[in-house]
Amino acid sequence: MSKATYPLKLPTSLKKEAARLAKQDGVSLNQWIATAVAQKIGVVETTAEFLKRRAGNASGSGLSDILRQAPDRAPDPGDELPPDWVSS
Repeated sequence: MSKATYPLKLPTSLKKEAARLAKQDGVSLNQWIATAVAQKIGVVETTAEFLKRRAGNASGSGLSDILRQAPDRAPDPGDELPPDWVSS
């Protein structure tokens, strides 16, 4: 397996926690970070593939019709837009 180096700059608090977890797992910090990156890649790729399959041949063509059927009412408390929000 070929390897590439990458100078990684982490906030001190993240490095400290990653080192703690690596030690707890009995692996080097480098191995722990490599595994974490591999896991993240797997999650992102799996999610993208799942969503692609789930969407199938769907398009957004009927979305406006569906949204027009939504009731016109105030948002639930806590769901309001921020006061400085501007529609684009």
